[in-house]
Amino acid sequence: MTQSSSKYSEAGVDIDKGNLFVSRIKSIVADTHRRGVLSDIGGFSGLFAIGNEDLKNPVLIASTDGVGTKLIVAKLCNKHDTIGIDLVAMCVNDVIVSGAKPLFFLDYFSSSTLDVDVATEVVRGIATGCKLAHCSLIGGETAEMPGLYQPGDYDLAGFVVGIGDRNAIIDGSDIRVGNKIIGLASSGIHSNGYSLVRKVFFDELGKKIDDFVETFGCTVGEELLRPTRIYVDSVINILRRHKINGLVHITGGGFIDNIPRILPAGCMAHIFKDSWPVLPVFNFLQEKGEISAIEMYRTFNMGIGMMAIVADNNVEDMLHQFRAHGEQPYLIGEIRATQGGNGEQVMIDGVC
Repeated sequence: MTQSSSKYSEAGVDIDKGNLFVSRIKSIVADTHRRGVLSDIGGFSGLFAIGNEDLKNPVLIASTDGVGTKLIVAKLCNKHDTIGIDLVAMCVNDVIVSGAKPLFFLDYFSSSTLDVDVATEVVRGIATGCKLAHCSLIGGETAEMPGLYQPGDYDLAGFVVGIGDRNAIIDGSDIRVGNKIIGLASSGIHSNGYSLVRKVFFDELGKKIDDFVETFGCTVGEELLRPTRIYVDSVINILRRHKINGLVHITGGGFIDNIPRILPAGCMAHIFKDSWPVLPVFNFLQEKGEISAIEMYRTFNMGIGMMAIVADNNVEDMLHQFRAHGEQPYLIGEIRATQGGNGEQVMIDGVC
């Protein structure tokens, strides 16, 4: 056994290091567990008893995602304790747009050679994200794949399962002409568009990760590593008392590609371009990178990470409720009938 393990280690995979990693993160993972978790980390699978969550017709809703090349920024900064928050956010924000409450989360961490300290920091961030999203981290997979990844690189994927009532699923079918669009402020770039971000900052402008940028009031690294905002708490609490006709998570594809995903036929979204403060990082990127306005709105969230489409007579109350739950909401648009036969579903003042 010792000889076999030694040969495997020589090939680049250290089983003992993997076991050390599991022992290090056990308490971190356990701290996320809520009612329903039936297993401890380290088994072959994670167990979660869903019961019925007091729902008449419970439906499981799942999502998987990653954080793209934001991982490269984390590596450049040698800061790995927040990228896990991004991973959780990208997944849980996708399930809450259906009105689902996240239940449990799993992660996949792969690298050339396992760095226990780095991996532990990543999981610490995942645990923080899970606690913010009120879901349990019940397992995952750690893979060493020498020859597939460059030394020092790692990749992440996340998987979340949520639960909702079949009769209350939000799918956009209740959206009507005259509905208003409430935008919830993002914390920054979130986790999309980083290939373009890196091209502008590092290739075209020659910026270093620790360069201080007056416009941001922080270094390049600090700005680019701002964790993705998790909207679970506010959205789920508001859905307990109020009706939302549609929810949009603004990820890759920005406004242009994400909003149409929930609009019924005959409806278009008219966005009032100057109705919210665009974060300085987006203005900086557009100006310094000489990026067109339409590409900005098709690549980035532009300061709005989530949109809620609601009935006209609920707008003021909803704005108040979102503020009460810690969000920065703005009335940013309305639903109109599609114009003529062009079928365009998103119109942004002065952009498209």
